[in-house]
Amino acid sequence: MNARSLALAAILPLGLAACGDAPFDPRGVEHDETLLSVSATGEAETKPDMAVFQAGIETFGSTGKAASTANAEKIGELVDALKAAGVPAKDIQTRSVGITSIDWGPRKGQYQANNIVAVTVRDIAKADAAVTAATEAGANIMSGPELRMSDPEAAANTAYGNAFKAAEARAKAYADAAGMEISRVLTIRDGGGAQGDRYLPGAVAPVSRMPYPEEMAEAAMDSASVIQPGQTRSTVAVQVDFALREK
Repeated sequence: MNARSLALAAILPLGLAACGDAPFDPRGVEHDETLLSVSATGEAETKPDMAVFQAGIETFGSTGKAASTANAEKIGELVDALKAAGVPAKDIQTRSVGITSIDWGPRKGQYQANNIVAVTVRDIAKADAAVTAATEAGANIMSGPELRMSDPEAAANTAYGNAFKAAEARAKAYADAAGMEISRVLTIRDGGGAQGDRYLPGAVAPVSRMPYPEEMAEAAMDSASVIQPGQTRSTVAVQVDFALREK
């Protein structure tokens, strides 16, 4: 055996040994472990604490100026009424202002002016009063309310925590049935979900698209109230890879 052959013989076992130390699987599963991938969902129900609605004024006049002047006066009264009901100026935002000539119907030849504001009520218990104030001030355009949570992430995070607990419980059931135990968590993938009618994007596309759950219809305020907050459901998905080992 020449010197070159001896050198190759010395290096080869080291290379093989290094390969033997490599993980059995690219995800980090060792030779004595079994990979288990689990998908699970989690839910959390939270009472909305905010309401957003739109209120506006529509007026008519023989000229554009007449319709616009009348509208400005009425929208001023509407804004004043909302402020008197406890809605601060920062929570009253103009959404649209318009004026058009009418070319058809009984008002043909007149002008129509409109002004719509979005109103945010940060204490949902005061939403009824704000809506009433707007209608009594002459609002003839109304839409909403949209019920929201001031901290939607907190509700979503509770649902994600519940999803992981469900995945872990399912993994433990598999492990027990196989005479094994959970060694460690390898990966956690956020599958996204929905919160009321709001989509929660995931880190990767979920295995199956989550349906948009409807808001719960339970009344959490006095039944005489116009606005019933109920409960908004957050539903999310998670996929977790576990490493199992023999007990």
